[in-house]
Amino acid sequence: MSEFSISWTPDIDKSAGPVYLAIADALSADIQSGRLAGGTRLPPQRTLAEILGIDFTTVSRAYTEARRRGLVEGKVGQGTYVRAKRPFAHGAPLPSGLVDMSMNLPPRFDDAGLIARMWRSFDELEADGGIDLLLRYQEPGGTGRDRAAGVGWLSSRLEGLSTDRVLVCPGAQGALLALAGALAAPGDTICTESLTYPGFLSLAAHLRLQLAAVAGDAEGPIPEAFDKLCIERRPKAFYCNPTIQNPTTLTIPLKRRQQLAAIARHHHVPIIEDDAYGALPTAPVAPFAAIAPDIVYHVAGLAKCLAPALRIAYLVVPDNRAAIRLAGAIRAAASMASPVTALIATKWIEDGTADAVLAAIRDEAGARQRLAAQILPPELMRTDPEGFHFWLHLPRPWTRGEFVARLRSVGIGVVTSDAFAVASPPEAVRIGLGAPPSHAELEQGLRAMADLLAQPPAMSSLII
Repeated sequence: MSEFSISWTPDIDKSAGPVYLAIADALSADIQSGRLAGGTRLPPQRTLAEILGIDFTTVSRAYTEARRRGLVEGKVGQGTYVRAKRPFAHGAPLPSGLVDMSMNLPPRFDDAGLIARMWRSFDELEADGGIDLLLRYQEPGGTGRDRAAGVGWLSSRLEGLSTDRVLVCPGAQGALLALAGALAAPGDTICTESLTYPGFLSLAAHLRLQLAAVAGDAEGPIPEAFDKLCIERRPKAFYCNPTIQNPTTLTIPLKRRQQLAAIARHHHVPIIEDDAYGALPTAPVAPFAAIAPDIVYHVAGLAKCLAPALRIAYLVVPDNRAAIRLAGAIRAAASMASPVTALIATKWIEDGTADAVLAAIRDEAGARQRLAAQILPPELMRTDPEGFHFWLHLPRPWTRGEFVARLRSVGIGVVTSDAFAVASPPEAVRIGLGAPPSHAELEQGLRAMADLLAQPPAMSSLII
């Protein structure tokens, strides 16, 4: 018998997306099921390529992906082996980079048919878009068809929307950069929530804008505090992330939104509504753009609800005049959104793929939220069951720096409140549930956190 596990042949569907990912997924599944034990030597790459009838490069990419996930390890001159399981224990560090929960990504769902359907859209591009898709520029706000798709995508939340108020942007960050640059000049003030999206903090620094934090409570920014800032600072805009907010997961209720919109209108302050997670709730609160369409610039990115790689966002503006102005800002910043990915988004919306992907993300996010609720102390967590991140308040005497350092020592990444803070940061961290590839890896990271939280810092050293 051969010295390596020639009996291991991954069960894959070569038509359901990238083959290298299918091999890595099959390897992960077989390890979790116990079919492949720790220490098992895998077939050499060329041998597996011959067995599967594929090229060597594809198998090489699969093994590289498996190493990235912490599934296998290479031994010089000996081959590739299944990594032995190392259960978390105090004083027993885990492999570095094993569980990254710092990125806030939509969770990977397990639906081979839907994944294949997503990839088929790329195969159909030539017939649908023709050579002009590759060799011609498009208008900076998107084609009529792409804008119409944006209207269709947003129609359940923004009734009566017309295509002349929708611009197709190169991702939400591209839309926010164009908006901030169009509404404010260096030195001007923009109001924000006291904890806000780091991408907006970054672009504000880049544009040399001043940020003023609006004090908040359990329902979001306090109207009286916003009104006071409008009088004292004369802001050029109010930026907020009102649904499943990043990082706190807060959703501002309808009455509070109405109060804030009324104050903004009174002071002639436009609202920049970053609705990154607005598609996730099955029964969403009315967006600011539905409450006060005359003063709201609504950014609906597809990264969190469909696919980060598309880099497409729909920007809803108050009127045609604003659309012309913002189209010029998009042209100046990025020329245009990618016609290729814009058309993919359009096709997904038109043929129902987008709705199916959104449903799959919702289901997987719910499963991961339930897993987190079973493991971590509920009194420390602030979360939304339809989101895929949560806000963890640290009990004394833990500090955010010490907690993150202890997790990092065992290869678990989270983000401290400092990354989001406009004012003084609290002792808290944001944890993304979507980045770990599997429930097993997610559970491992969550249990490491639970072990830490169960003891004071002095008694919970994870370092030998």
